[in-house]
Amino acid sequence: MVSCGEASGDLYAGALVSALREIDPSVEVTGFGGPRLKEAGASLIGDYRGFAVTGLSEALAVLPRSWRMLRTIGEAARLSRPDAFVAIDFPDFNFRLLPVMKRLGIPVVYYISPQLWAWRPGRLATIAKYVTRMLVIFPFETEIYERAGIPVEFVGHPLVDLAKATRARDDFLRGHDLDSGKPVVALLPGSRPNEIFRILPTLTDAAGLVARHVPNVQFVVARAPSLDDEVFRPLEAVRSRGLRVALAAGQTDDVLEAADVVVTASGTATVQTALHGRPMVIVYRVSPTTFTVGRRLVRVSSYGMANLVAGRRVVPELIQRDLTPDAVAREVVSLLTDPVRAENMRRDLADVRQRLGAPGASTRAARAVLETARAAV
Repeated sequence: MVSCGEASGDLYAGALVSALREIDPSVEVTGFGGPRLKEAGASLIGDYRGFAVTGLSEALAVLPRSWRMLRTIGEAARLSRPDAFVAIDFPDFNFRLLPVMKRLGIPVVYYISPQLWAWRPGRLATIAKYVTRMLVIFPFETEIYERAGIPVEFVGHPLVDLAKATRARDDFLRGHDLDSGKPVVALLPGSRPNEIFRILPTLTDAAGLVARHVPNVQFVVARAPSLDDEVFRPLEAVRSRGLRVALAAGQTDDVLEAADVVVTASGTATVQTALHGRPMVIVYRVSPTTFTVGRRLVRVSSYGMANLVAGRRVVPELIQRDLTPDAVAREVVSLLTDPVRAENMRRDLADVRQRLGAPGASTRAARAVLETARAAV
């Protein structure tokens, strides 16, 4: 049984299940997830879409549905008694399933670690109590679990295999009525509606400022699957100014491969951008209440995964009040017009890619899950 939330977790879950079935075609998988998990052959207990939000007030709004889904998953586990339960990130949801699996005697593999190194380190005690095996995707996470005596394995990052463009740059740009001979800025405002509502208007205002300094600039926006058209309404203002803006749904890797510079919301997309070697600006904004509370809990000086993996600030970050149209435009124009700075960033991102491990992360994770399941039989 697999449980994941968010588009990135669903992507990793799908890759994991595909690897499981490749190793052992007889494997049966049920799960809470999304389209990628279903396409890989899992039988869905529930769909995560509508549960994944950021922020305290936003989380409260989906709490009743979350509790109902938790009960549904727990009952499914009681009836089917899976040989292993795989929790994929999404700790606020998945942590509530851990004691359920413990009572049922089902071993737990936690794949994609919660960000204990960033905040809420007390969760380490919960993992030590309930988790049979940790599978981590960032090399610096291993030491955290080793110190706590929790069985852990660094399997590498699944995006090393998954972050691949499906179309050549020129072909992709032509398909979206863009000119391959002119600079392209990619905008990745997030995968959740509340993220996009808070971030995209600032990025669209910044696009107009960038165009003043780089008159032939073009923009392409990566649209996560299943999002409503309404959240992308701010793009109409950009087009009304005569700027060339394309919207590409479910084609993030093609968008990144086509871009000269990327402006991306903090999260998995920063790793994806690093793997494509594209100079980037990391942005993020949450509600004032969430930020005020979270700032007192966060224990890291950087938010972007590319910077955390590098161990230093290699990519600019514009977070909360620092996220303004002027600041975004200033960074983008610099990266478009300063080839030395852009090349230095590409070199730093190549080092980040090396630190993310060799190809085959999903296969290594699948082997570990099967070992855990077979040991329990």
